Amino acid sequence: MAFDVGEATQHQILKTNIRLRKVTKIFISHNHGDHIFGLPGLLATRSFQGDVGPLTIYGPPGLEQFVKTSLRVSRTKVSYPINFVELVEGGLIYQGQGFKVYTEKLDHRVPSFGYRVVEDSRPGELLMDKLQKFHIPNGPLYGKLKAGEQIALQDGTIIDGKDFLGPDRPGRIVTIIYDTRTIPSIAKLAKNADILVHESTFAGNEAKLAHSYYHSTCVEAATVARDNGVKQLWLDHISARYLGGKAKQLENQAKKVFPNTKLANDFDHVNIPMKGSKE
Repeated sequence: MAFDVGEATQHQILKTNIRLRKVTKIFISHNHGDHIFGLPGLLATRSFQGDVGPLTIYGPPGLEQFVKTSLRVSRTKVSYPINFVELVEGGLIYQGQGFKVYTEKLDHRVPSFGYRVVEDSRPGELLMDKLQKFHIPNGPLYGKLKAGEQIALQDGTIIDGKDFLGPDRPGRIVTIIYDTRTIPSIAKLAKNADILVHESTFAGNEAKLAHSYYHSTCVEAATVARDNGVKQLWLDHISARYLGGKAKQLENQAKKVFPNTKLANDFDHVNIPMKGSKE
């Protein structure tokens, strides 16, 4: 899946091992150019990667018209069906493939939406201590128990894997918040997130300016993270006035409120351990 597609998105993807044919869902926050102008090119490039399968794009009203008009005027033909899901209200918008996606309305100059991706819970750890007395041989039987299935031992003993599993491990949560003023719906999306990616257009001392431009400050983003049990905050969508080392100032300001804050950069890669794992 991908979130928002700015002008250089497909060019940056070419520098990675990401394959567009594996991107089957795109979630767009709002219809401003710096968040959607890369869509037509990306959709065209995806056509050149063989039998890629259908793609679904989620976003505000008007997004479907923009995409179809761009492809029509440029006489671009795509080799796969594109489905559009128009967002109007918040709630669950996708469920399947091991995760759910929720959205809520934000507060920007145009209709804007934030996203919360929740991974499905996974079975708990196999309680090996409880199984020791059965002297189960190493092999596929443990895999069946781990899957919660029943097995039969040579002496006829039936063991139900469900009786030897620890509590389910909750899935990981990633929240994406782009252009918006601070609004209560952000907290709903960010609650207990493992990763919160939050726009940070302005510095902490520019709250009035941020509000007038329908954006957020780095301190407001950090406050959301601190107050909602977020584990790690990534600042994104930094104003061009903070080029180079100046952007580090925003990170430092946010860290005073929420220490586990990082400034997002192109090609950053984040490993999110499963809850309850030993990683």
